[in-house]
Amino acid sequence: MEKQNLVTQNVQAGEYEAYLAYPAEGKNLPGVIIIHEIFGLNDNIRSIARRFAENGYVGLAVDLFSKDSSRRLCIVKTVTGMMLNVRKTSHMGALDGAVNFLQAQPSVEASRIGIIGFCMGGGYALAFATHNHELKAASIFYGTNPKPLNSVAEACPIVGSYPEKDFTTGAAKKLEQELTTFQRSHDIKIYPGAKHSFFNDTSKAYNQEAAEDAWQRTMSFFKEHVLG
Repeated sequence: MEKQNLVTQNVQAGEYEAYLAYPAEGKNLPGVIIIHEIFGLNDNIRSIARRFAENGYVGLAVDLFSKDSSRRLCIVKTVTGMMLNVRKTSHMGALDGAVNFLQAQPSVEASRIGIIGFCMGGGYALAFATHNHELKAASIFYGTNPKPLNSVAEACPIVGSYPEKDFTTGAAKKLEQELTTFQRSHDIKIYPGAKHSFFNDTSKAYNQEAAEDAWQRTMSFFKEHVLG
């Protein structure tokens, strides 16, 4: 227990080890899958799961690196998948299992599921948003785009938060163009002066102003599209 009004526990969500956080009371709650940066499922990502729980969501933070017995091999396979075609990696099917696990939780309303990801996790979250059609919305933080990019024609509503001083800035601009072309609901914002990992409050790149604004945009977007 992290707080009296929250329940937290380590779980096995399909093929993934994961961290589950949810309000101690409530039913028909929305759920959100949280995907970590290259640093793995750490205290920063667990705190984001709890933050969602404090806002009335059931948060499931999955560990992409827990699928294989060799953590190093799993990291290599995951990163390699990002460089090739992330939509064809085994993580897509395993994330389907994580969604099924979340939907099966007694307090979760199965039709109200979102996803959020950061850096590497942002790329996987965006790809998954084109793969799993049960998702209601996806929040992408400085993630790379899926290949082919026109696959976003199948995506759920997307809210994206990107730093100006980063290799993903160009991806953000291309993503917005494609989402506009395919008339997909979206809110893409590039934060002037911000750097990679600006949302991570344990990072030297943390930018409080950008992080707070990005969180509010995510919560407002999820309120519209996940909570409905």
